[in-house]
Amino acid sequence: MNDAEPEISVILPYYNAENTLHSAIESILRQKLKNFELILINNCSTDNSFQIAKKHSLKDQRIRLLQENSPGVANAFNKGLKLAKSNFIARMDADDISHPERLEKQLHFLKENKQIAIVASKVEINPNNKNRGFQHFVNWSNQLITPQQISLNRFIEQPVINPSILCRKEVFKEVDSYKHGNFPEDYDWFLRVLEAGYQIAKIPETLLQWNDSNSRLSRTDKRYSVGAFYKTKAFYLANWLKQNNPFHPKVAIWGMGKRSKQRAALLEKHQIQISAYIDLVEAPEITEDYYYYQNLPKPGELFIISYVGNRGAREKIRNFLVQRGYVEGINFIMAA
Repeated sequence: MNDAEPEISVILPYYNAENTLHSAIESILRQKLKNFELILINNCSTDNSFQIAKKHSLKDQRIRLLQENSPGVANAFNKGLKLAKSNFIARMDADDISHPERLEKQLHFLKENKQIAIVASKVEINPNNKNRGFQHFVNWSNQLITPQQISLNRFIEQPVINPSILCRKEVFKEVDSYKHGNFPEDYDWFLRVLEAGYQIAKIPETLLQWNDSNSRLSRTDKRYSVGAFYKTKAFYLANWLKQNNPFHPKVAIWGMGKRSKQRAALLEKHQIQISAYIDLVEAPEITEDYYYYQNLPKPGELFIISYVGNRGAREKIRNFLVQRGYVEGINFIMAA
């Protein structure tokens, strides 16, 4: 490293990434912003990944090599964080590619917007990727730019792509870093950050190529299963409801299908009471614990959580409620 303190510490953990690591490293070394350190953390690799990292480090003094022998990306990232020299921390994954202007634009954004703690960006996926579900998720994420949009959509899925973020180091000091456990550590951290009151925004530009490889943890690790995500969000959603639901602990659940009821049951474990269900089918008899959606009361008489996750249904439900005068975040929240 040179004598000047780096403006950004880029933390890149890797595990058996010999096919992608070179491109990921090169994309950081080609950044227009030159004053950074790139911390490469080898996390128990058994292939040639470390040799690739070492070869790059011999050519560029901005690269620091670390070893973390406890398996898990959270453990590897946290080791890099402890030794990071900058007050701005950038995430990077070993199978992604940062656009040349990424760090420059994100650092400028945070310096100009003191109220924002974390800035991300839109992302693109490899044009050869044929996974339509992955593309739908990226399209959804790329629509969420402002702090309000990101906050209101936090319980649907993670609206921010983790390797696209630049974060003020102080955030990690207050809410702690990623935790290793049987849950998606990046989503857990993201929800903790928002729960602490920090604002997250995106630059409305594509600054990262996010690659959906077969070895990506979200595809191979049970901590990233659908069930693990819903268990994680149930805990933080219950906390959020305590502060934002005027009828706490009672809520109405939109969705009477098996999956919706399973998801709602996770909330009940956190002392949330299901007072009624809402469905698209009109029941032959009206009961106190059931609403036909066309017969919903006026806004301000109940709080609704939508657990309907079918593609296209979420926006139809949201639009219906808004047209009825319900306000998202005040009268209802989307959670699937």
